[in-house]
This record gives sequence, C-alpha cells and structure tokens, in this order.
Amino acid sequence: MTERHAILSGSTFEEQIGYARAVVDGDWVHVSGTTGFDYATMTISDDVVEQAEQCLRNIGAALAEAECTFADVVRVRYLLPDREDFEPCWPVLRRCFGDVRPAATMLMCGLADPRMKIEIEVYARRRVPPQAAP
Repeated sequence: MTERHAILSGSTFEEQIGYARAVVDGDWVHVSGTTGFDYATMTISDDVVEQAEQCLRNIGAALAEAECTFADVVRVRYLLPDREDFEPCWPVLRRCFGDVRPAATMLMCGLADPRMKIEIEVYARRRVPPQAAP
C-alpha cells in the first residue's frame, strides 16, 4: 500500500478553502496551483516576474519537503489572466525547467484574486531508490 500525506505551507488559503500545498502519494508529488504570495507575510508583488519567482520558491519548498527537486518535475501548468504576462516570465521559468523539460501547458483564465498574475501547478515523480525486501 502506498503512503499518502499532505504538505502544508502555512498559507491561510489552505485552511480557508480546505486543500494542501502538495500531496505525496507513493512516488508521485502533486503540487497545487501556487501563486506569488509570500506565505510568511501574505503579501504579493504587483510585478508578474516577481510573482513567478515567488511561485517557484513556494513550489521548491513543497518539493523539498516531499524529498524531491525541480529535476523530478514531469508536468507543469501555467495559468495566467493575461497572455502578455507569460513571455516576460520565460527566463525565470527556464532557470527551473530548462534542463528538465517537463511537459507543459499555458492556460489563460481568471484567477481567484485580481492581484494574482500567474499560478503554477506541477507534478513530480520522486526518484527514490527502491527499498530492499525484508
């Protein structure tokens, strides 16, 4: 039986809405759509590139807690209200994913808060060595 557990970031949204930043289910790590909020201060920049950087810091923290890294990401989804905001984020995104080359999708859609300019969701597969049989 595979182990399933939730990873919480401390975001007030997790408690208010009822979700986890990430769920680890066996080797799979499902990271929720993550915005550019700094969860320590619950603030968000007005700049989309700064938001993308904070999204990736938040995702990186969840991946680390799940004992994996950006190198383990197999799929990424980018959600943006304004398609013009996507290209300025490419250099930031390339720093995390350029060598990894996960499957990727960009969707244009409304986000939960008008201050949010980008939301990023990832799926990763942990590369842990198999445990020896008893």
